[in-house]
Amino acid sequence: MVLKNNLKEFRQKKGLTQEQLADLVGVSRQTIISIERYRYKPTLELGLKLALTLDIKVEGLFYFE
Repeated sequence: MVLKNNLKEFRQKKGLTQEQLADLVGVSRQTIISIERYRYKPTLELGLKLALTLDIKVEGLFYFE
């Protein structure tokens, strides 16, 4: 199983740039880019922050394929 995400989709729906989202959750823009490209698996804490910021359940943001 591979951890996948809908981060880019939900970020764009909220009208946020990668940099804006990064600022909101306290990480670098590069971290957001890496998560969107499946190069970095976020910690549970970061995953929850992203889900809360994007107003979605963490299960809707991250999933296994």
